[in-house]
Amino acid sequence: MHFDPAIAAQASFARAQNSGELGDDLEQAQEAEAIFSSSAGDEARAAYFALVALGERRPDAVALQEFLIYITWQQVTEETIAAHFQRGAELCDRYLGRLAPGHDVIQADQIRDLRQSFRAGLGQGEDDDAGYDEDVLKGGD
Repeated sequence: MHFDPAIAAQASFARAQNSGELGDDLEQAQEAEAIFSSSAGDEARAAYFALVALGERRPDAVALQEFLIYITWQQVTEETIAAHFQRGAELCDRYLGRLAPGHDVIQADQIRDLRQSFRAGLGQGEDDDAGYDEDVLKGGD
């Protein structure tokens, strides 16, 4: 990877807060993020799962989804278990599957990199790819 997922997470979380995409969940998200960022162990793990649950309620919140992908990578580095790799790969697939025209190319490239890392952690190679590695037109003329 040619970027720091922790720094990317903070930038995405700032965009999520400033864009209004967190709506009524803003205060809860800020509290959980503060705990996740400043603690370790069970407390940070609980905050991580609170943030994941919030993301499940807001699947169209683009910056929040980016943030969740980045913090899932951080969670993998803290607790290297298959469930985190699987969740990370699923979050990446969902994000990349929803890319709209004019999407943030840098974010998409970073998430593609993380997706490869999550999949590698699961023992899945490029042959198992779902086709998100490139923005390519398929079929038709």
